[in-house]
Amino acid sequence: MLIDCQNLSFGYDGHIVVSALNFSVQTGDFLLIAGENGSGKSTLVKGLMRLIPPMEGKLNFNPDFKQSQTGFLSQQTAAKQDFPAGVMEIVLSGNLGKKDFWPLYTHSEKLTAEEKLRLLDIEELKNKCFRELSGGQQRRVLLARSLCAAEKLLVLDEPFAGLDPLISAQLYRLLEKINRETGMTIIMVSHEIEAAECVKNVLHLQKQQLFFGSMEDYKKSETGRKFIGEV
Repeated sequence: MLIDCQNLSFGYDGHIVVSALNFSVQTGDFLLIAGENGSGKSTLVKGLMRLIPPMEGKLNFNPDFKQSQTGFLSQQTAAKQDFPAGVMEIVLSGNLGKKDFWPLYTHSEKLTAEEKLRLLDIEELKNKCFRELSGGQQRRVLLARSLCAAEKLLVLDEPFAGLDPLISAQLYRLLEKINRETGMTIIMVSHEIEAAECVKNVLHLQKQQLFFGSMEDYKKSETGRKFIGEV
């Protein structure tokens, strides 16, 4: 088990945003966090990233797990889209969290970055400028960066929001491949339930936990049927 949550609550300034969380994440799992806007999904992600402390309950990680072994990919902003850096520079920067000072990247880190570019089928972009790429290409580059950081856990907060549905579907298939072939544990926030067929388990929030279980059981549940019918 990688993460275990018991009667967990998170919030800010003494105000609870999401509560009554009881779920676990196994090593190699692919967990989707679903729910309406304002349901507490991003707050939970911040808690799992240990950016905010629990207000109630217990959040337990495997003793062998280190925070530096986590890669994170958030929604893409206009500022990120216009970032004036090279693709290889961005992908390599995924290693910064593992270092104590500004680095000269090692040969091994450069090989790993090239490996992630190949995995995402964008090796030919490594000498390109990031801001000259299409939206789908930029998402792949940032995903490659996150994979350089991620040794055990990849956390994605609405990673493909705003992209063309066809491109999103391709990227979700890439995530499925990464999870299947590398055993990487993935936690993803997304509204795109139908596109995210690759996930294994679903956690549905509405200020508290409404459902936790397999994708198959989620689709049969009242919570799942109602949410899928509305999105």
